[in-house]
Amino acid sequence: MTIKDVVHFIDTTQQPAIINFWATWCTPCVHELSYFENEIKAVAGNSVKVILISVDYADDYPKTIAKFVQQHGYNATIWWLNETNAADFCPKIDRSWNGNIPATLMVNPITKYRKFYNRQLTAPQVPLAVQEMLNKPH
Repeated sequence: MTIKDVVHFIDTTQQPAIINFWATWCTPCVHELSYFENEIKAVAGNSVKVILISVDYADDYPKTIAKFVQQHGYNATIWWLNETNAADFCPKIDRSWNGNIPATLMVNPITKYRKFYNRQLTAPQVPLAVQEMLNKPH
């Protein structure tokens, strides 16, 4: 997957989507992934597409990433970003992205909602962020 593919998905998705950038070696990322798996389903059911984009090193693709996903039982769509130049790909997601992970983009094409989180979200923040994206009262 290239950044061009990711941007194309963001620009053409017909349903609300959460695009999270993470890596298997990133402890805050691993914590946040479990929040996404549990909290998003509770708030949105299947109405939100969740894409977890691994920025792991090329040596870890696909074996290490696949093993990690299987061990944790993640159900979201997993992509591996085949990009190494963060200075090039980060601004294509959001101009404020400094390259740190985890980072999350939430989009809702129905309401033209777009919000970027350049940090880890906590378990209580995830459902609130999803509700905001879906334009539901908290």
